[in-house]
Amino acid sequence: MAVNAKKVAVYGLVVFVLYVIITDPAKAADYVQIAFEGISDAAKSIGDFFTWLADGAK
Repeated sequence: MAVNAKKVAVYGLVVFVLYVIITDPAKAADYVQIAFEGISDAAKSIGDFFTWLADGAK
């Protein structure tokens, strides 16, 4: 039962993403840019944390 719910959720998400891309490509590009900026900021923060740890957590 849970597997079917998961499949429905994934298919629904895919349909929504395709709908957004088809109806408003510029807005979809903005969403992708925001997502990549968030991932980049998170990776930089993790790098800064491990650098801090390697420096003796000072």
